[in-house]
Amino acid sequence: MATTYFTEDHEWIRVENGVATVGITDYAQEQLGDLVFVELPETGRTLKKGDTAVVVESVKAASDVYAPADGEITEANAALSSDPSLVNSAPTADGWLWKMKLADEGQLSGLMDEAGYKAMIG
Repeated sequence: MATTYFTEDHEWIRVENGVATVGITDYAQEQLGDLVFVELPETGRTLKKGDTAVVVESVKAASDVYAPADGEITEANAALSSDPSLVNSAPTADGWLWKMKLADEGQLSGLMDEAGYKAMIG
């Protein structure tokens, strides 16, 4: 079973079998508006919690997406190169941004669950 966590910067991270999938929340994509470009991260890149991993550009602005935990990028969502709107239409499904192998799963304990995130944006 996958567990999903949320950050104060509106990223979600879903952990299943030691692999973490990261994206932006529905709230974040609504605030950004229609995405026109996603700068995907390089596979093999090591991230520290808080590092900029991805830049998403919308019709309104460019925004950084931060690593919610330390780890190494194992895959970027190549579908976003040709169809960045997937982040708008399915931010927590087909619109994921990258997958990573976590260096320290203990860092997840500092993140919010869905109820905590909804309370923050509520």
